[in-house]
Amino acid sequence: MEKTQIIEEIKKLKKERNAIILAHTYQNVEIDEVADFSGDSLYLSQQAAKTDADIIVFAGVYFMAETAKILSPDKKVLLPRLESGCLMADMINLQQLREFKAKNQNIPVVCYVNSTAEVKSECDICCTSANAVNVVRSLGTKEVLFVPDTYLGTYVGTQLPDVKVITYPGYCPTHLRIKPEDIIQKKQVYPDAMVLAHPECHKEVTKLADFVGSTTAIIKKAKESDKKEFIIVTEKGVVDRLKRDCPDKEFILVSQKAICPNMKWNTLEDILNSLQNDTYEINVDPQIAKKAISTIDRMVNINA
Repeated sequence: MEKTQIIEEIKKLKKERNAIILAHTYQNVEIDEVADFSGDSLYLSQQAAKTDADIIVFAGVYFMAETAKILSPDKKVLLPRLESGCLMADMINLQQLREFKAKNQNIPVVCYVNSTAEVKSECDICCTSANAVNVVRSLGTKEVLFVPDTYLGTYVGTQLPDVKVITYPGYCPTHLRIKPEDIIQKKQVYPDAMVLAHPECHKEVTKLADFVGSTTAIIKKAKESDKKEFIIVTEKGVVDRLKRDCPDKEFILVSQKAICPNMKWNTLEDILNSLQNDTYEINVDPQIAKKAISTIDRMVNINA
C-alpha cells in the first residue's frame, strides 16, 4: 500500500472508531501527517484527556502510553509497537526506588515524567524537563531526591544552588552519546549558530549551550529567534520538525548519534495496524494509577 493510501485509511479509521493519534516530537516526522497532537509526552496525554475520543493511539514509548491511560482511564490506549520502551525509565523499578528512598529517608522524591506508572506511584511529585526547576523550588526543602535522570537532576541543582539535589544514577543513552567536542566541532563550521540543548545531556554539554530547555522550549526558541543557524543538541526528531516548519533557517543536528532507536520504531504502517487490530492495548493497575495521578496533579497544581 502506498503512503498516501495508508494515510487515507488511517484518517478513515480514526473517524470511524472515534480515535485520536498522539505523536511525540522524537517520532518519525511522517507520523505528524496523521497525528491530532504532537509535542512532549505529558502535554500529549493532557490534550488527549480533554477530548471525547474513545481510543488513543500513542506514537511514543511505553511509559507515555501508561501516562495517557492514567489521565484517561475510560479510554482505550494503544501503543503500536510494544517493544518501544524507554531505556531511562527501565533503569529504575519499584524495588530500586524503595532502596534509594531507604538510604535517604524523610526527603521528598521528585519523579521525572520519563518513568513507569509504578515508579510514579511511589514518589511525592512529578515533573517534566520544562518545569523541573520550578517543581523542586516549590517544595521549599533543602534536599530532594530526583529520579530517574541524574543529568536533569544535576541541571536542576545548578539552577537552585541552595537545594541539594540527590540524583538516582539513571540517564538517557541517546542524550549521553552527545559529547562536548560534538558542539565544539559544529561551532567551528557554524560559528554564528545558536546552540540549543536538552537538560538530559551531560553537564559538560549543557555548559556549552546558549539555551537549555525541553524539546518544546527548544522549538519555540528556534522559531522565535532572529538567528538563522542553530545547532540542535537533542534527538533528531526536533531537527526534522524545525526544518519542515522553518525552511528559511538552518538547523544542524549536533551528532548523528543523537537518534533514539526506540522512538523510531513506529511507522505509518504500525499506526494503521494498531487501529485495525487494537494493537497493543496498555492498561495500568487502578491502585497504581490512583497513586501515580496524584503526583501529576500536585505538579499541575503548582504550575497553575
